Amino acid sequence: MVIFGVYIVNKSGGLIFNLDHNLPKIETEKTFSYPLDISLEYEPKRISVAFGQRDGINVGHHLISVNGMLVNGAVLEDGRDVKEIIENKDSYPLSLKFSRPKMTTNEKIFLASMFYPLFAIASQLSPEPKSSGIEVLEADTFRLHCFQTLTGVKFMIFAENLQTGIDVLLRRIYELYADYVLKNPFYSLEMPIRCELFDTNLQALLDQVEKGGLANI
Repeated sequence: MVIFGVYIVNKSGGLIFNLDHNLPKIETEKTFSYPLDISLEYEPKRISVAFGQRDGINVGHHLISVNGMLVNGAVLEDGRDVKEIIENKDSYPLSLKFSRPKMTTNEKIFLASMFYPLFAIASQLSPEPKSSGIEVLEADTFRLHCFQTLTGVKFMIFAENLQTGIDVLLRRIYELYADYVLKNPFYSLEMPIRCELFDTNLQALLDQVEKGGLANI
């Protein structure tokens, strides 16, 4: 069983907790000849593919190494400028490794805020009253499972699309939230969750589920 991540959204649609648990690394390394047949965008903090794609290297992917040497911003570990190396004909052939970028906190907040109106629309479109809204959102590579509490807080899990019984895990996470977050005298409702005990027990729960399955919880 693979759990990709856990998100908690408050009743106003704001992201108050997220955990990237088992996201797969998507890295592609290719040897290029001169001239480079993809266009790169050089920024102080990263170098990314701006145009053109090939062999699993797509627009937006970040350059993470050159000839096996890690890229730190726009320079290599030894201090050499990456742009100068790539634009120098004598440097070729070059082995370049690219990786899909991780979502930033702001991007996660934005996506969580987008799910909130979709959930509300699904509830309103229901032909039956008192709809629970979106419980499962299925894609070809994952499923988003959602559980909304009576107070409007939404717990979401991203998991493998063939996995069943996630509703049990969602309610177990809700119990951890009630035990370690709501009973924390320093926590304010609707605010981001910063509770070490919750983090530790949630991580232990996910590890237990991935090793032994849902039957052990």
